[in-house]
Amino acid sequence: MHLRQLGRSDLKVSELCLGSMQFGWTADEAASFAIMDAFVAAGGNFIDTADIYTTWGPDGLAGGGRSEEIIGRWMKARGNRKSLIIATKVRGRMTEGPGGEGLARDRVIRCCEDSLRRLQTDCLDLYQTHSADLAVPIAETLGALDQLVRAGKVRAIGASNYPAWRLMEALGASEQRGYARFNSYQPEYSLMERSLFEIEPRPLCRNYGLGVIPYSPLAGGFLTGKYRRGATVESVRATDIGKKYCHDRGFAVIEKLEAIGRARGKTVAQTALAWLLTNPVVTSAIIGANTPAQLGDALGAAGYRLDAAEMAALNELTSYPMNWRNIWD
Repeated sequence: MHLRQLGRSDLKVSELCLGSMQFGWTADEAASFAIMDAFVAAGGNFIDTADIYTTWGPDGLAGGGRSEEIIGRWMKARGNRKSLIIATKVRGRMTEGPGGEGLARDRVIRCCEDSLRRLQTDCLDLYQTHSADLAVPIAETLGALDQLVRAGKVRAIGASNYPAWRLMEALGASEQRGYARFNSYQPEYSLMERSLFEIEPRPLCRNYGLGVIPYSPLAGGFLTGKYRRGATVESVRATDIGKKYCHDRGFAVIEKLEAIGRARGKTVAQTALAWLLTNPVVTSAIIGANTPAQLGDALGAAGYRLDAAEMAALNELTSYPMNWRNIWD
C-alpha cells in the first residue's frame, strides 16, 4: 500500500486508514484483532481512534476508551508499535459533570495522558481535536497541544470537524505564537457528502498544506453497493441511510460506480474510495469493518485511481446547486 506524507509533518501514512469506532461495539476484541492483523498484512500502517469510542454503545460513558484499550492490547501482543502511525482524538464527553468534555488546557493534557495509558504507548503520532470547542479560546487549546508536542508525547496535531474559519484562526494563532500547527484535517467527505468540505475547507487545506483524512468515505455504508432499488438492508444504520440517500439520484450514483468498477474489475465500494483517493488533496481515507472479509473489499481500493472522464461523470452526478462552487479550484 502506498505511503503519503501527512501534511507538513514527518508522518508517512498508508493511503487507507483503519477506523476503529466499531472496536468493542459491533466488533468484539477477537474480531478487532483479526481486522487489524489483516490491515497490517495488506501494508496498512495508519490506525485512527478516539477517546470517546464508544460512548454511544450500550454501556454509555463507561464504553469510552474501549477502542483505545483494544488497540493497545493488540499492539502489545504483536510487538508492532514502532511500525504504526496511531491517531486519536480529544473533545467529546468522557465523564458526567463539569470538565467532562471540551478542549480546555488542563483537560487536553489529562485526556492525552489517559489515551497514552489505554494505548500502552509513550507517544501519539497524531493527536486530533475531535470538533471545535468555541467556549475555549483557540490559543488555550493550541498551547496545551504545543506543550504535549514539546514534551515528546505527541508527534503531530490535527483537527476534525472544524468550520473553515476556526481552522484558519488556529493556523494564524500557531504562527503568531510559535505553537505547533495543525498538520491534518478530518472531515466527513464522500461522493454523497461533498459541499461541506469542498466549498471552504478544501481550498484552505490545499493552500496551507494540511493532510486530509476523510471519514465516512462510503457515506455510512450506502456506497458499498448493498443498497439497491427495492432491496432490504439489515444494518443498525439502514433506516437513517435510507432516508438520506435511497432515492433516484443516490441509486444513479451506485449504478455509475458499478459500471466504472465493472470495466476496471473493481467493486462499487472500491470505486467510491478511488474517487476520494484520486483527489490530490486527500492523504488517506478512513475505512471501517466488522470482519476481515468486509475489510478485504475496501483494501482493494489501494492504488486504484480514476481517469478524468470517470471523475467528471461522478462529479456531475453528485454536483450541488451552487454556481460558484468551483471558484476556488
